[in-house]
This record gives sequence, C-alpha cells and structure tokens, in this order.
Amino acid sequence: MIDRPIHVIGGGLAGTEAAWQIAQAGIPVILYEMRPIRSSPAHHSQFLAELVCSNSFGAMAVDRATGLLHEELRRLNSLVIAQADQHSVPAGGALAVDRGVFSRNLTEMLANHSLITLKRQEITEIPRDGIVVLTTGPLTSAALAADLQNFTGLDYLSFFDAASPIILGESIDRSIAFLASRYDKGEAAYLNCPMDREQYLHFWQELKQAEQAELKDFERENAKFFEACLPIEELACRGEDTMRFGPLKPVGLADPRYPDQRPYAVIQLRMEDKAGQLWNMVGFQTNLKWGEQTRVFRLIPGLEKAEFVRMGVMHKNTFINSPQLLSSSLQFKSRPTLLAAGQLIGTEGYTAAAAGGWLAGTNAARLVLGLETVTLPTTTMMGSLFEFISSAEPKHFQPMPPNFGILPNFSQKIRNKRERYGQYADRSLQDLEAWLNQLKTPCLV
Repeated sequence: MIDRPIHVIGGGLAGTEAAWQIAQAGIPVILYEMRPIRSSPAHHSQFLAELVCSNSFGAMAVDRATGLLHEELRRLNSLVIAQADQHSVPAGGALAVDRGVFSRNLTEMLANHSLITLKRQEITEIPRDGIVVLTTGPLTSAALAADLQNFTGLDYLSFFDAASPIILGESIDRSIAFLASRYDKGEAAYLNCPMDREQYLHFWQELKQAEQAELKDFERENAKFFEACLPIEELACRGEDTMRFGPLKPVGLADPRYPDQRPYAVIQLRMEDKAGQLWNMVGFQTNLKWGEQTRVFRLIPGLEKAEFVRMGVMHKNTFINSPQLLSSSLQFKSRPTLLAAGQLIGTEGYTAAAAGGWLAGTNAARLVLGLETVTLPTTTMMGSLFEFISSAEPKHFQPMPPNFGILPNFSQKIRNKRERYGQYADRSLQDLEAWLNQLKTPCLV
C-alpha cells in the first residue's frame, strides 16, 4: 500500500482531472483549493472545476479540434469529459453543460473518494519533497507565483495581458504575402502583407471604429500596464501614421510584384510552429471582439480568407514559459517530480485544461508506481498540443488552444479542408487506440 500522497495544487478543471486519475490508480492524493478561504476575482462559488467564462467546451464533431480532443479524452476515461457529457445542455453542435450542476457534482465525487483528501487552504510555496502537480491556473496567487518564479530561476513569470491572432498558414494568399526579412538580413522568417496608401487608410479607419470587448473589473484595474504591449486599435487611435512607424513600418521590405516601389505599410506574420502551419500577426495584440477581428483583419491584402486558429485576446493571465521549463510529459526539466497542467502551462480552453490534468495526473501516478512517464503520439490532438507547448520558440511563446494547425501534415496534401480534418481525426483515434493497446499498465485507463 502507498502511504505517501501526491499533492495537487489548484482545484480547477486540470486539478480535478489530475486528482481523479491519481486516485483511480490507487494512490492517495491531497487536492488543495484556496477557495473559499481566499477568493479569486474570477470565481463565484466554492465548487471545484468552476467554469468561470462560457459553459461551452467547444464543438463536438471530431472533425473539429476541440471535438477531437473530447473524443480522445473519452477514450482515456476522463472524468471531466464524462461529467460534461452527463450534464450537457442543448447547444447546437457544441458540448455545453449546466455549469452549476457540473461543478457541484464533480466536487461531491472528489470529496467522497476514499483516496482523495480535499483541503481548503492557500498554498504559498511549492512543496519541496514528494510528487507535486501544479494546476493553479491564470490567477495563481501572488505568493505562489513568486515562489514559482524563484524555483524556475527566471527573472519573471510571463504576465500575459494581450496576444495577437494566429492564422492557419494555408489560408494566407501567397500570391500577395511574400516571405522575407527586413533588409534581407538572415533567414527569411516573416510573411509580409503589403498595403498601398488607399488600402492602409481604409484599414486604419475601420480599425479605429471597430467594437472592443469589455474588460472585467479585475482586468480593467491592470489596463495601465498595457503600455508596453498596446492593442493595435489603440495605436490606430493615436494617429494616422502611428502604426506605420510601429509594427506596420514598411522599411527594408520590397514587394516582389513591384520591386521598385516600397509598400506604404506592411503587416508581418511570424512563424508560430516549426512546420510553418501557423502564423502570428506581429504587433496585433488586440481587445477587439472576435467577429470584429475577423472582419477588419481580413481587409489586409493576403488575409482576405484568413482562418484564425486563435483570436487575439486581452486579459490578466499568468503562465510559465513552458518550452523552456517543461517536457512534453508535463514534468519540469529541472525537477521531474514536479508537474504542471492547465492554463498555467500555456494551453487555452476547458478541454485542453482537462487534457493536461489527465496527462499530469497519469504521469504523477506512474512516477509513484516506478513506471516510465508517457507522452501521447503527436498525431493525436493531445500529443501535438503538449509537444507544441514544450518545443515552441521560448522567446515568442504564447498560449495555444487545440487546433489542426499543430498536427503533422499528411505526406500527400488533401485540399478539401473538411475531408482533411476528418482524416486527421481518423488518424488520431487510430493511433491513440494503438498506443493504448501497447501499454500494459492499468493506471492509464
């Protein structure tokens, strides 16, 4: 019998899933949740796994990124997805839940599990001994964040206030967008979308008038810190040429179509992944509503049919620089007995948080049992997501939701997007089943 418990810090979706997987493997676990002893500005109840924003887990169809992740988790016996299925409410093609019943039922299940001890207290320091799973989310308390900062040895954690949209590479019109670096220095690392004066002025006017999302009270308090990372719409409001002397400056770039004429302005896209399937809009952190982002940013030449795998967002968030700190098993490289999951590691969305909790909890259990930790095939949505957050460029790392752009391509291109996504899903689920069949350890299922 195993007497020494695993410590899981944080009772959100990731922590709930991690604690359950550990307990189901026959290992005692202590789950720490600071609410209601210490409240969070985003939460409204004391229940575990509270859904603080939408009640939707995203699209259900397996040819959608979140739907595929749902199905992978079902096959891995995820508690969170099982409860979401049980307490679902009509929402068209999405998996949405009765959030009150969902969170209350999960809380009761964990509180009544014989191997789970639920402690309502704030943890201000990472336990130095034993196996620990950090799942404290984007609103990690100041004391614990400071201790984590001290542990990592970094000058600071990444306090994420704004992010630019990320675009699926194949949706960019390469007859307009050209690959080049400014002044042709170094390797051509940017896709450049050139504008003439008329196009720029039209874009500028529409950007100034676009509707912004409303910040929550606790986020609005921190708006004064956005000066170093200003939204693109704020730059637009500061003057006609402000963007042209900032992120849209055209100097050092020549449109191959018109080599003797410098563009009036240029929007640059930076490669987000090694395969060049995802591209980040450089300098386009934004607080526009998502529909407005699609409408206005598609005015940019070359992005008329852009598909956004992540919209730009602005909110208070705390996440670690996972590519520098974590392996794809979600273990800290400098301390393998310390694992992390959820938004803290730079994944976005409810389902991704549950997936991280599953993997971190499973690997924590395997460590206790003397087994090797595991990673999932990169052809699965789970495997590709955690491979991405552990191998992206640390300098430019930003949170990532599940999306098909991070999956490895097929050797033969499939032009029809719906067919291609369907084949991604088929491959993922087949590879997941083969992976599970190769494992002979019961704590995985």
